[in-house]
Amino acid sequence: MARSGRLRVGVLASGRGSNLQAIIDASEAGKLDAVVVVVLSDQPDVYALDRARRHRILGVFVDPKTHASREAFDKALIAALTEHQVELVCLAGYMRVLTSAFIDHFRHRVMNIHPALLPSFPGLHGQRQALRHGVKFSGCTVHFADEGVDTGPIIIQAVVPVFDDDSEETLAARILRYEHQIYPRAIQLYAEGRLHVRGRQVSCRGSEADRAPREGWGYIHP
Repeated sequence: MARSGRLRVGVLASGRGSNLQAIIDASEAGKLDAVVVVVLSDQPDVYALDRARRHRILGVFVDPKTHASREAFDKALIAALTEHQVELVCLAGYMRVLTSAFIDHFRHRVMNIHPALLPSFPGLHGQRQALRHGVKFSGCTVHFADEGVDTGPIIIQAVVPVFDDDSEETLAARILRYEHQIYPRAIQLYAEGRLHVRGRQVSCRGSEADRAPREGWGYIHP
């Protein structure tokens, strides 16, 4: 059943925030039944905060050094997100592992995007790992975050080819194009109430049209 009203999204970011920008753009273009209401960062001067403020979205630096533990820091994030009535948390280049306290509070309400076809190549430098292993296809994955590193239930993936002359930079750029497509798509499916999590499986209620190939080499599922 589709929800009424626009989904309230909070974003955690540690860097430049290109996926944040893709989400904001989709929202402002009316392609997303969601609105970013707050962006939180563990770094003071990152471009993600500038992006938020330019779109009149509250951007806040939360200093980990002022909290006694990871759990205390995550509780501060929970408080800020709760204050702004956030319904879905999206990680956009957020470089800290979330604690169990955070995950338990937002269970199946935290999304992350990773530049590889999980469960292959989790963690840092997914593109570099793909090249070193000589795979012929790579891609990106949106998943629900859990207590591990890129281990949560998979929502949607896009596949891109790996060419013989690829560098880490060229492969990353090709993958990033599809990151910017599938992250807003996953959020929209959530906003429409179409995602159902059972164990490690995420099913999507809807038509087969949602499984159709998209632009270029990529194939987006669902």
